[in-house]
Amino acid sequence: MGESAKSKRCSDERLAELNDLYIRRHDRINNWDLVDLAAHYVVGRYLADKPRDILYKLARSKNMWERRTAIVATAHFILKMKQTDDTFAIAELLVNDDEDLVHKGTGWMLRAAGDKERKRLIAFLDKHAATMPRVLLRYSIEKLDKDQREHYMQLKKK
Repeated sequence: MGESAKSKRCSDERLAELNDLYIRRHDRINNWDLVDLAAHYVVGRYLADKPRDILYKLARSKNMWERRTAIVATAHFILKMKQTDDTFAIAELLVNDDEDLVHKGTGWMLRAAGDKERKRLIAFLDKHAATMPRVLLRYSIEKLDKDQREHYMQLKKK
């Protein structure tokens, strides 16, 4: 699905079909790899010019793969559209998630969003670094300079 949606030859109709199937049969998605291979290209690309309410619904789901889909889908907005609002908003919802693989996806997207809007990443970290899960913090700060990384890791220790 991800490869098909990624293709420049993928029509809007086909992309809509792929997105509908992905969302309708999300119960078949049962590992991080399946999310990462398709969420960005299928869901994110499909929602580029549409309301994104479904992402917030997925972010509040009891299903960890739906929560990971919500954040990873924002990769399309970050990379192709230079939009980070949804990434930071969904990260707020997921910042204290219980699942390690949701932490990793959230940290990954925060790091990518920080490439576009460093000040917003810093503000997010200033607010949450001391209480966010360690792996989420580590993924989020990977591209910061050494002093900044050390600063945020020290906050986590306090």
